[in-house]
Amino acid sequence: MTALTLSTAAAPGLRTDAIVVGVAKVTGSKSGDLVVAPGAEAVDKAYDGRLAGVLETLGASGGEGEVTKLPAPSGFKAPLVVAVGLGALPDKDDSFSAETLRRAAGVAARALAGTKKAAFALPVSDAADAGAIGEGVLLGSYAFDAYKEAAKDGKGAKNGKAPLAEATLLGGKARDKAFKAAIERATAVSEELNRARDLINTPPNDLNPEAFAAVAQTAAKEHGIKVQVLDEKALAKGGYGGILGVGAGSASAPRLVKLSYTSSKAKKHLAFIGKGITYDSGGISLKPAGHNETMKCDMSGAAAVFAAVVAAARLGLEVNVTGWLALAENMPSGSATRPGDVLRMYSGKTVEVLNTDAEGRLVLADALAKASEEKPDAIVDVATLTGAMMLALGNRTFGIMANDDAFRSAVHEAAEEVGEAAWPMPLPDHLKKGMDSPTADIANMGERYGGGLVAGLFLKEFVGEGITWAHLDIAGPAFNEQAPFGYTPKGGTGSAVRTLVRLAELTAVGDLG
Repeated sequence: MTALTLSTAAAPGLRTDAIVVGVAKVTGSKSGDLVVAPGAEAVDKAYDGRLAGVLETLGASGGEGEVTKLPAPSGFKAPLVVAVGLGALPDKDDSFSAETLRRAAGVAARALAGTKKAAFALPVSDAADAGAIGEGVLLGSYAFDAYKEAAKDGKGAKNGKAPLAEATLLGGKARDKAFKAAIERATAVSEELNRARDLINTPPNDLNPEAFAAVAQTAAKEHGIKVQVLDEKALAKGGYGGILGVGAGSASAPRLVKLSYTSSKAKKHLAFIGKGITYDSGGISLKPAGHNETMKCDMSGAAAVFAAVVAAARLGLEVNVTGWLALAENMPSGSATRPGDVLRMYSGKTVEVLNTDAEGRLVLADALAKASEEKPDAIVDVATLTGAMMLALGNRTFGIMANDDAFRSAVHEAAEEVGEAAWPMPLPDHLKKGMDSPTADIANMGERYGGGLVAGLFLKEFVGEGITWAHLDIAGPAFNEQAPFGYTPKGGTGSAVRTLVRLAELTAVGDLG
């Protein structure tokens, strides 16, 4: 993990391997106009005020995500200047958004893989900006190299280069309480989000439900979180038919993990529930070729919930947060649940399983019913639930459904605030009829069109009466199969972690309903 520090030192005198500066495009002016962003005045002065011109000569346009490297000017102790594009220059009275700074810092940090030290002279107008840059650096420098031969000799996974080791953020006072708190928050949230990424990227032969539960137990002990793990015997005794039904075909038995963070000053209680299918073959309804290779990521919801609870504990938030990890492996075998089988869920409802590849809603249903017994002020479940949501919103945006319009809006606002792309989705009552079953109380499948909404309606049936609930379908953004962008790596992304943490923060201070 990259180490973060704050400094008010001038860039020219810093003993570092690179200085990162921001550049932006001037809109409404002549094509090609480029300006050096605030924070890099000392660097620009060392180029006699011609840094923008030099960068234009090198082909820089200031576009978001663009990186241009050039030798540092005479007198600098750093040998390299790295200019990262920030996009359009804001209007006179505005500043760059936190997400713009977060992405730029992430791009620069990734471009500096193999570098030991770098100083970031990006625009900082307040502590929030410093926190955003810190998050971008820590998330952008992430690398998963546990299974790389190069890692054995100290090299990282990025082209054989280790991630950036140290980052100094210029423009923030190390002793200023607000700036210090912003960096501490960025570190805690980013470290836990990166832990979620590690879990998502871990091959399923090394991360089955039992192994995931063990990771949660270790972290809980470290951070003072109470943990309870229900194994297959306890699940059978408790009547968790959904979780047991999904895990019935696997040699790796399912688990339900409860993580409880409590604060003596808490006035509210949130419950987070994560889908934790450590590998999803589709079961008897086997996925077609080409759809299995990334199914280690089907536990991304549980990883997000796990990370969010630990982050809440590390931040000492004045809210009680309970995390439920519904863990199972969905495999075909002679003991696997068949299409046509009927499962009796923890709530007592019976479900006719029409498709064993619609398994996430089954494990979540048991966890929702169990979590509802504690009467939390709100429940949020997170799941890589449906391909239909990807068809609707693409690969970078998750859908938000809820049984309360105001809460759905609050979750959406929290996601936007932390830079996670999300969109509110409806739960049309007329789609419920498609889940009617002649045999059971409800079927686990409904109409094909609007399948993501059908899944949300199914989950709603298992939420306790009078409890506010939201469902986040992160099927699209949870796993990035394309090239890295911004602070998002290829592979597991940690989608929804920051939204959950922000919801907990807002609840703690009474700003979430």
